Amino acid sequence: MKDALLVSLLSIAPRKTGARGMGWFARTKASSLLTRAFVAAYGVDLSEATGELSSYPTLEALFTRALRPEVRPIAPDSDALVSPVDGRCAFAGRSVRGRIEIAPGRHLDLAALIGRSFAGELDVAVLYLSPRDYHRVHVPREGMARSWNYKPGTLWPVFPAAVRRVDNLFARNERLVVHVTTDGGGLDVVLVGAFGVGRISLELADILTNTGGRATGEALEPPVSLARGALLGTFHLGSTVVLAAEPERWRWTVAAGDVVRYGAPIGRLIR
Repeated sequence: MKDALLVSLLSIAPRKTGARGMGWFARTKASSLLTRAFVAAYGVDLSEATGELSSYPTLEALFTRALRPEVRPIAPDSDALVSPVDGRCAFAGRSVRGRIEIAPGRHLDLAALIGRSFAGELDVAVLYLSPRDYHRVHVPREGMARSWNYKPGTLWPVFPAAVRRVDNLFARNERLVVHVTTDGGGLDVVLVGAFGVGRISLELADILTNTGGRATGEALEPPVSLARGALLGTFHLGSTVVLAAEPERWRWTVAAGDVVRYGAPIGRLIR
């Protein structure tokens, strides 16, 4: 009942307009008055960050904070696929008829999420970032970035209560998709926007979501070489990353409910 009421209220809220308003406020100096309360409310661990609380002049600056490099060493193992984010695994497994069950009775259509058709099934990991988490997104496996695409959409929240109530939620939200080829085949890294600020930026392109832009993208010619653990993008508030890989190339070493940390292995290359 609580889930139903919450999602019903959000269904009539001006999600995109509200997100832009929240984003505008988060970038003002006045928002610094909320940084201490934000840290206390969500238990943000600033001991891992490059700055202290006073270093962040706005709420967005706090949210997009950098980490000290030594607190997240990148696993050097030759077969490792590392977590691109700090967060919690919501799903790890194989799709069935092109879909995964992201919550009981709720499915995610992967072709709709990625924005292209594919043959067979995919191996998928869904990684949820809570407000307390570090919100930069990194490269999970060295390779070549071949293209990126922006998919406009709405901005449902992505916390578990909403996912349990809204079918195909991630494919409805604004998202950026980066297609990478690795020694383990193709890998789509999908950055999904969420209610709140809703903004996502990429290192590969001059793109910022939730600004009223149309669907766009670019085939990268020549492809861009990506190092494992390199910065790929940033959530300016909220969200989820979906990794979609060619089947039978990787073995997931995490399961739903596991905490994940940027740089630590979440999968192994099947040789």
